[in-house]
Amino acid sequence: MTEIKYEPRWPVVLATLAAAALPFALPRSLSVLPQWIVALLVTALVAGAVIAHYMRQQRMNELFGYSVLVVLTIALLFSLVTLIVALPRHAEPAKRLLESAAVLWVTNVIVFAVWYWRLDAGGPNARDGRVAHSRGAFLFPQMAIVAPGADGKSVAEMEKWRPQFVDYLALSFYTCTAFSPTDVPVLSRWAKMMMMVQAVMSFTTVGVLAARAVNIL
Repeated sequence: MTEIKYEPRWPVVLATLAAAALPFALPRSLSVLPQWIVALLVTALVAGAVIAHYMRQQRMNELFGYSVLVVLTIALLFSLVTLIVALPRHAEPAKRLLESAAVLWVTNVIVFAVWYWRLDAGGPNARDGRVAHSRGAFLFPQMAIVAPGADGKSVAEMEKWRPQFVDYLALSFYTCTAFSPTDVPVLSRWAKMMMMVQAVMSFTTVGVLAARAVNIL
């Protein structure tokens, strides 16, 4: 029986709590609920996910994990739509627009990174049970490069490599900056659709909100 090597969860916990804290920098009008309520709800759900993970309750862990993502995604979409609607009315000063655009862009990177981490190849609980990462929604370089003298086996197979949260964070960052994947091809349709949505949100934040704010300075 293969020994399960659990992936560290603390980077995801820190990133998720950061995404919950970032809305405190937004005007109250751009938050679907008071910022402290969203932060408290996310913190409680994250705590539930961590406890369920250490108790080896995978279904509960996934339930709490997806609940966190739903809350953060709804809050992000509400803030972005509300800010766009407020643009023609000049409801917010230019400086606040720039600050809000930056906050939403960073939140976008974190939230979608956690989505990719949570969904790829069955999620972290499924990946924990595998020796190496050879199949998934994203083709990481380690999966595509053949190891020297390895009889056709990839670097991932030879080195028992599996992606961790930082790999998905980098993928999300590249999507928000280049509006497309860079060194990681996308294989699954759901992943392509999510990256399209993320790129559109990033382009809207950077291209429309920031440009508008600079224009009216």
